[in-house]
Amino acid sequence: MLKKLKIGNVELQNNIILAPMAGLTDLPFRLVCEKYKPGLVVTEMVSSKALYYNDEKTKQLLKMDGEKRPVSAQIFGSDIESMAYGASYVSKIADIVDINMGCPAPKVVKNGDGSKLLLDLDKVYEIVKTVVKNSTVPVTVKIRKGWDNDHIVAVEAAKVIESAGASAITIHGRTRSEYYTGVADWNIIKEVKESVNIPVIGNGDIKSPEDAKKIFEQTNCDGIMIGRATLGRPWILEQIRTYLENGTIRKITNKEILETILNHIDLEVKEKGEYTGIREIRKHICYYLKGLPGASSVRDKINHLESKEEVQKELVDYFSLLN
Repeated sequence: MLKKLKIGNVELQNNIILAPMAGLTDLPFRLVCEKYKPGLVVTEMVSSKALYYNDEKTKQLLKMDGEKRPVSAQIFGSDIESMAYGASYVSKIADIVDINMGCPAPKVVKNGDGSKLLLDLDKVYEIVKTVVKNSTVPVTVKIRKGWDNDHIVAVEAAKVIESAGASAITIHGRTRSEYYTGVADWNIIKEVKESVNIPVIGNGDIKSPEDAKKIFEQTNCDGIMIGRATLGRPWILEQIRTYLENGTIRKITNKEILETILNHIDLEVKEKGEYTGIREIRKHICYYLKGLPGASSVRDKINHLESKEEVQKELVDYFSLLN
């Protein structure tokens, strides 16, 4: 289960990967997760078209200062010329280029990008081939089970992706029409695994170390990608790793939760300045405090605070009452 994983010529120290999540897996969050030793982290998805048009804001999403390698950068798009440019640009800074063919967001699919590509497998082939040709590093692709229940194409898409030269595939066990509702279908991950020879990474509903063990047993996948379960719980990456290694799960103390949040705030403010950093960290603080006693009033307060000092003081005071 837990093992080193080779993606093209890049060797990961373990096969637990932090998923790309738009607006969430920025550099500060990835640095927080680094402490818990995932085998790979992936940037927020970036638009290849925006890179093509030299958009500064988009380039900022690819900052990797001080990050432990390897790092994968995810691009999305359906325009061949801009995907070629994006591949070339990103492969100069990242260790792996990942193509998003799974995003269900309306603003992405309305342009024919993300999971919409699963309705046109010829286009999938063309894009993957183009990105592989223009990248100097291994290329991976993230897909879903299909567009909807009438278009379950994961196995077919995986074969196309492999034949176009990709080095690994990640599959989320839901269709686009399901978004994140219902239960992820792990059987489709098993089917994809059995249909291709490149590594297959399973994704969807891995919420605990026990889930991680189950998905490996059920699908025989080569690695797992954890997304929403890391929000407010970056340590789940370590808990999964140790559980797969020796069956143990370290209990996380309130002290560690507080230290993690304070460090995350520091990193966010350092990266984006106090005004933006404090606004960006609020959603993360909501996740960190979820399930703790009296958290809702603290969250409400923090959502109205403007300075780093005020936010940190509010948290320190709150946690001192918990211990």
